[in-house]
Amino acid sequence: MEGLVDHRLGQVSHRCAPVDEVMALADLYCHRYRGFTVKHFYSWYRRAHQGMRSYTWVKNMLQGKGLVAKAPRKGAHRKRRPQSPYVGMMLHQDGSRHEWVEGKLWDLIVTMDDATGKHYSMFFVEEEGTQSSFQGVGEVIEQYGVFASLYTDRASHYWHTPEAGGKVDKEHLTQFGRAMRQLGIGMIAAYSPEARGRSERVFRTHQDRLVKELAKAGITDMHKANDYIARIYLPAYNAEFATAPLESASMFVSWAGAPLKDILCEQYERVVGNDNCVRFNGLIFQIPQDRYRCHYVKVRVQVHRYPDGSFALFHGPRKLASYDRRGKELPEHVHKAA
Repeated sequence: MEGLVDHRLGQVSHRCAPVDEVMALADLYCHRYRGFTVKHFYSWYRRAHQGMRSYTWVKNMLQGKGLVAKAPRKGAHRKRRPQSPYVGMMLHQDGSRHEWVEGKLWDLIVTMDDATGKHYSMFFVEEEGTQSSFQGVGEVIEQYGVFASLYTDRASHYWHTPEAGGKVDKEHLTQFGRAMRQLGIGMIAAYSPEARGRSERVFRTHQDRLVKELAKAGITDMHKANDYIARIYLPAYNAEFATAPLESASMFVSWAGAPLKDILCEQYERVVGNDNCVRFNGLIFQIPQDRYRCHYVKVRVQVHRYPDGSFALFHGPRKLASYDRRGKELPEHVHKAA
């Protein structure tokens, strides 16, 4: 019977981590990363502190010390919608209003790929709307090209919804919808929070991680926060969370049409007055003399309002003049022939 006894029982494993290393890990978490999730802390442990231990070891150590709680048991099994097989096949765009820094509510606008989860564009604005949506789409197209479709909620800058909670009107387009149709990008409306589950899960991660990282960096200004996202947070997030697509081909195509600036903007039709002026939202735009027409009286023109607050007048495809946000003509405007 003595030969059946396992004499290893009660002995400390030779692979057990030194006590000093365990204490140093707990001290690092307590003093510099308190409140971080295990996965968030582990990414910093590997990236900033050259940690060599596995994720499971770090998690077990932190849970064993009572520094993080064990995750609750998962609920009933559900089948998720399969991801798109190709990059550029479908992108998501959504915004999340949250107290990203103490005492300040900002909207975080994210545009990401359904195939990989990669974030192509991410920035803060005071309030989500048409201009922020234009900015997100513009950043994607300038860097990667035009994509096939865009999945959004039914916010008023994306869709007109005749009845609250009802179907969207796909014929009477918003300014954003008109721009997407002009670019050939199909729009898909979400009809429930569950339909936007991927965006919701992503924002839960950002609301946990990004808040802590901005606080850790001592950032309270929006401009500095956007700079931090572009330089540090977004590359690290994509490196950790973006996955490989199911297929290697890409559905992004380069844009060779009109300048993006003149598509991703608000466009309004106006009739020129007897004094060759166009009135718009309390501003008066004087049309300068040119060699194409004697005057533009009673002619229908388009007013373009750009995200930076400037304006331009167009007669068909030809730009008549550019103006600043106060309606003063800009001297550097260029007239383009049709």
